[in-house]
Amino acid sequence: MTSDPRPEAEVAAELMKAMTRLRARLRTESAPSDMRWSWSQLTTLARVVDEGPVTASELAQAEHVRRQSMAETLASLREGDLITTSRDPDDGRKTLIHATPGGRALIETIPAARVSWLGAVIEAHLRADERETLLKAAAIMNRIADSGR
Repeated sequence: MTSDPRPEAEVAAELMKAMTRLRARLRTESAPSDMRWSWSQLTTLARVVDEGPVTASELAQAEHVRRQSMAETLASLREGDLITTSRDPDDGRKTLIHATPGGRALIETIPAARVSWLGAVIEAHLRADERETLLKAAAIMNRIADSGR
């Protein structure tokens, strides 16, 4: 057994600080008119676009939020004409959430600007081995986000 020079709490604190800073920076890389939408609204809308019709419960579980929080997010997206709803044809008790053409267009626009900025920064400031490390870190972060605990 090897000794870890950085206790888990320190790693967690540094990771959270870095994620918060990067998230704030990515948000500033959007056009001012796009700033209306919060990060959670955009990630929820992106999930609806990517996964097709889904229920609010499925979205809440996937985004790791309470159903009430998801209901608020969906209400904002609905008010912005970014999503619509329909009854589930297989189970009329369920409501399915769909992205509107405007919602799809928004998801194509905002992340594209952020990806463009981040890609340019990565290309300009990171070596090939650091890029590979960052790609591995992203996979690890996704695994952490999807963990059961």
